[in-house]
Amino acid sequence: MGKRLKQQVRGSGTGRYRVPDTITKYRVMLPKTEEKHTGRVVDLIDDPVRTAVIAKIQTDKYTFYVPAAEGLYVGQEIQINGDIPNIGNILPLDRIPDGYYVYMIENKRLDGGKYIRSAGGYGIVLSRDEKGVYVKLPSRKVIVLPKEARAIVGVVSGGGYRDKPLVKAGNAYYRYRKLHRIWPRNRGVKMSPYDHPHGGKQHHEGKATTVSRNAAPGQKVGHLAARSTGRKKAKS
Repeated sequence: MGKRLKQQVRGSGTGRYRVPDTITKYRVMLPKTEEKHTGRVVDLIDDPVRTAVIAKIQTDKYTFYVPAAEGLYVGQEIQINGDIPNIGNILPLDRIPDGYYVYMIENKRLDGGKYIRSAGGYGIVLSRDEKGVYVKLPSRKVIVLPKEARAIVGVVSGGGYRDKPLVKAGNAYYRYRKLHRIWPRNRGVKMSPYDHPHGGKQHHEGKATTVSRNAAPGQKVGHLAARSTGRKKAKS
């Protein structure tokens, strides 16, 4: 009988696999107020655990942090709950024209922003009707959101960061270390059968990788509850 798989050990939530609460120094969210304010970008922060640069915005009453829009600069004025759809402004979706790029979109009024927060992401305001505002997400899925839900106009900064090659293993080490992730991760086919169901000296699985959804935890590796496998047949 083999050992417990790494994903089983990770699921138990021990300290080795648990991300500490202190890893994020800044709470990123939209201000939970419907009052109209004018803020100013006082700093652009490179948070090591986030893909996008963070903008520190200060008003006469409060300070908050949001992912910076592409093209945002220190000293720029930001309208909060205003009417002008300039880059970086925080507006209700009903006041943003069709075709504009938005991010940090709220799912409901004053929830702080739930959709599209990572580098290079943006949604597109498509149309609106009595149901709400139709927004196209980066996944190409179209969702309907309340008209009073807010968003930031623009594209999240830091796009294309995945295109930069790591070049050497040391860069990958520090990249995953700051995210508190275990690296490197060995493949199952490189292990022994004692350590992993795909293990052995064949350097390939040696059997079907489809696994039932109701399989035991020690067997759940590969394609879990896959609807189909293999190449797709060409449509005639």
